[in-house]
Amino acid sequence: MTPGQDRSTFRACFAVAEFRVLFGGQLLLVLGDTVKMLAFSVLVFARTGSPGLAALAYTIGFLPQVAGGVFLLSLADRWRPRALMVAGDLLRVATCLVLGLGDLPIGVMLALVFAAGVPTPLFSAARAAVLPDVLDGDAYVLGRAVFGTTAAGAQIAGLAAGGGLLAVSGPARALLITAALSLVSAVVVRLGLRDRPARATRGEREAGAVRTTLRVNRALLADRAVRGLLLAGWLPAMLSVGAEAVYLPYLTDEGSAPGVGIVLAAAAAGMGAGEFVVGRFAAPAVRERLAFPLAFVLGVPLLGFAVRPGVAGAAALAALSGAGLAYNLGLQRRFLDAVPPHARGQAFGLQTSGVMTAQALGAAAAGALAEVVPAHLAIALTGCASVAAVVVLRRHLRGGARPGVSRGPGGAGEGARPSRAGSAG
Repeated sequence: MTPGQDRSTFRACFAVAEFRVLFGGQLLLVLGDTVKMLAFSVLVFARTGSPGLAALAYTIGFLPQVAGGVFLLSLADRWRPRALMVAGDLLRVATCLVLGLGDLPIGVMLALVFAAGVPTPLFSAARAAVLPDVLDGDAYVLGRAVFGTTAAGAQIAGLAAGGGLLAVSGPARALLITAALSLVSAVVVRLGLRDRPARATRGEREAGAVRTTLRVNRALLADRAVRGLLLAGWLPAMLSVGAEAVYLPYLTDEGSAPGVGIVLAAAAAGMGAGEFVVGRFAAPAVRERLAFPLAFVLGVPLLGFAVRPGVAGAAALAALSGAGLAYNLGLQRRFLDAVPPHARGQAFGLQTSGVMTAQALGAAAAGALAEVVPAHLAIALTGCASVAAVVVLRRHLRGGARPGVSRGPGGAGEGARPSRAGSAG
């Protein structure tokens, strides 16, 4: 793909009205969630002084997504995607209003955020599955790159806004900002996105939701290509992103607690820069070849925390690590081709819920590690683990010929399985 074609493809993405709606909704979603996560983590750390609880609070909404991903994901193909996206925004509105206005014990607040995270995979799956309907071919991968860059910019803005709000008004009012942003997102999606029908057939909708979800998940995970791509997207990011939950205790130990916003913003900036450069300038085949070396970039910079860098050094290392997340762009088209269209919502939901759950587990592990070793060593050790995961998954990260379109799981027969054509590695 020439640079001129690349620019034309990017322009074509934004020429699609529904893509602009998805783009705006994504911007508001990430901005609001970033403010919420920062405010909630600061609130818990201020009340308890515990690095482990602060790390848990930072990603507590991600951990329960495993339950929704395992038992409920078939609903993403049974319900209309626009309605699901709006429902997700409204649930965030209600959760943040309760957290911001209610004077609740820490345990109750953690439980509330945990419970609200259970259906999140359905909302994420609906958003992810609509994008290939809106954008065709390589425009879909570039659209994902735009979303990644947008997420990074929104995280930076959210951290900056969140830091300012925390300094001026405290975490409770910062949570109310998330409620307002989520409400705006619901309105944008409801008015700007076409009301598409559910993907599942009538027979599939009549089957039990839990039974269907379990069956299709088993079929997806039984496929070598799909399973390898899922693990390649989950494990390296699980360990490297989990380290972010320890930045607050680390910088607090170093006497630089206000610098946590700078370091987290640097990580988001690195992610955005990586997504933009790889998505904008790398041809499709090059993106797929870059997946393996970029995955190494996730963990290697974190080793530098072993020497206890200051705010500037920590920000530079976090930015380099964040840039490595662009490795996922090299997996997206292969994953899209590997899963069947009629189960696309569940497949994307499984991918997304796995990422969120893995990152929450990584954060919990890093936080627990920080309880027994100094925070800077906990971060460095998660970097070591990320590098080890990349080595183990090298066959799937390197890939090969892209798989053909799968006839895949979720068909009428109980024994239906994804195609094994083009198994990774």
